Amino acid sequence: MKFPSKVLEEAVNAISSLPGIGKKTALRMVLHLVQEESNKAEKISEALIKLKSEIRQCKHCHMLADNDICNICITQSRNNGILCIVETIRDVMAIEDTSQFNGRYHILGGVISPIDGIGPDQLNIDSLIARVNTDEIKEIIMAVSPTIEGDTTIYYLSKKLKDFNIKISTIARGVAFGGDLEYADEFTLGKSINARMPYYAH
Repeated sequence: MKFPSKVLEEAVNAISSLPGIGKKTALRMVLHLVQEESNKAEKISEALIKLKSEIRQCKHCHMLADNDICNICITQSRNNGILCIVETIRDVMAIEDTSQFNGRYHILGGVISPIDGIGPDQLNIDSLIARVNTDEIKEIIMAVSPTIEGDTTIYYLSKKLKDFNIKISTIARGVAFGGDLEYADEFTLGKSINARMPYYAH
């Protein structure tokens, strides 16, 4: 792709570095911003700078937040006895969209995947154990994507939690094996949480 302007090329390269955006899509976006008469480019720039400089991570669940504690953790009406373990922030957002869960969350930040160099130390497992030690948690729901890596992570966590008097369950297999939670439709995901099953490590 040949560019008539170095500035244009740099903008396209920057936008196309985002996941899911190719060079042609990035070029279309950049040209739209250049030709737009409003201050849309300035608003986007300001929002991105603010995103990077002001957003925080919740000290309890690792969700993104405007303050040290996220809106979910600070809500008093939620059930403190049920903790839902998920991989990513997107998974929390997907489950919240179902309106089927009213407990708390803990974001692992991924799953154990030796082939990708991700071990337990790279995940938010120590903070999970700390929460189990201090909070009055009665049940943990493993809402981890049903993949080999996800199953490995669930097995590892179940071993770490075996000495605690806590019920451990997994979401029902309404979510297809190998699929990501964020791509499951709200009805299927909601039913999978409500139809969760006890987990027994073998």
